[in-house]
Amino acid sequence: MDSACTLGAADAARAIRDGELKSEELVAACLKRIDEFEPTVKAWTHLDPDHAMAQARAADQLRYDGKTTGPLNGVPIGIKDIIDTSDYPTEYGSPIYADRTPMEDATAVAKLRAAGAVILGKTVTTEFAVYAPGKTTNPHDATRTPGGSSSGSAAAVASMMVPLALGTQTNGSTIRPASFCGVVGYKPSFGTISRSGMLRQSPPLDQPGVFARSLDDAALMAEVMMGFDAADTYTRPQATPRLLQSARQEPPMPPKLAFMQTPAWDQAEEGTKAAFNELTEFLEDRVDTVELAEVYNEIFDWQQTIIEADLAKNFARDYVRAADQFSSQLTEMIERGRKVSAVDYNIGLERMVEFERGLDDALNKYDAILTPATPGEAPVGLESTGSPAFCTLWTFTGLPAVTLPLMNGEAGMPLGVQLIGKKGGDAQLLRTAQWLTQQVQNADSE
Repeated sequence: MDSACTLGAADAARAIRDGELKSEELVAACLKRIDEFEPTVKAWTHLDPDHAMAQARAADQLRYDGKTTGPLNGVPIGIKDIIDTSDYPTEYGSPIYADRTPMEDATAVAKLRAAGAVILGKTVTTEFAVYAPGKTTNPHDATRTPGGSSSGSAAAVASMMVPLALGTQTNGSTIRPASFCGVVGYKPSFGTISRSGMLRQSPPLDQPGVFARSLDDAALMAEVMMGFDAADTYTRPQATPRLLQSARQEPPMPPKLAFMQTPAWDQAEEGTKAAFNELTEFLEDRVDTVELAEVYNEIFDWQQTIIEADLAKNFARDYVRAADQFSSQLTEMIERGRKVSAVDYNIGLERMVEFERGLDDALNKYDAILTPATPGEAPVGLESTGSPAFCTLWTFTGLPAVTLPLMNGEAGMPLGVQLIGKKGGDAQLLRTAQWLTQQVQNADSE
């Protein structure tokens, strides 16, 4: 059963449900994989094999007893170390919070447990989920960054240590590491998954994200976590979209995509530009090049205004008592944030709405927007986590985004293809993403 760790979440859940596989066997295989690759990849910050196996045995016992089990029963999941878990420490990637153990699970974690998931352990994050890197390396090349801030979550899934992992994105912290590590990264529409029990960086921007090795698995995990939570006022009472069902459906007609270079295009490496030129040529009449209005060039300034002001506010107490333990990157952001005026901050919030509405024409005409996930392959070196520039606009506007591991760069490293949908149109986005994946894979097999 050592190969069980290579199973996707949906397949593993089905095998456990049908009695073909025990959760105990699956978790044991994942732990063995971790023993083999963790010394190099360094994806985990807290892991208790005995506790993980106890959860797995409990999941198996539920099935033996004939009791109702959830859609993730017995499936192990990694949780980013800025998301509260009642049975593991949550330290925010900072020595300031060493050994902090919450009393309750974050809402998203509670929903995963209710669905039967085994919380395998806590994955490495950058310091306070900002820029200062943790210890994790890229599973494809240990000399390169895995991306951040959800570094460990992306690397753990890419290494087949775990089929699913939970992360977050306040700028590019799900899409970028997923692209660099060669897995599916999915950031749902803003407000669809509760942030209660997660580190508060910037409430208008903080968004949970999912890592998986297939779209089906990403859809399954995200669907379980979606729903209204009174503890997060940004969520709304609404029906949960049928993400997994939609991801498995054929579109009623071939989708039409809008290729947008975005204000980050000048950061794209030549290999990335060439790869996307080849992709758009392959798609032929299923893609149009669409230009963004010049006002979108302001996106980076407005995003910086909001996030840095919020970091200054939300980290104020820790900064006062332990500034000497903050990285220079975070210190500089907080100091700039302290100088942001209330007028500029509120204008920035207005720009979020205006920029989203400005994309309505394209998203009403096209099934999804197509753009790179990152400027290129994962950069060599572990001193930084790479640029989030190709994610900024979509996080700022709260639109759903998914990156697909469909291409490789000139060095043979993964290069993600990002699709963006209309807010609330997550099901259609995943269906379109599945269509694009099949088109590329079918072409590769010919």
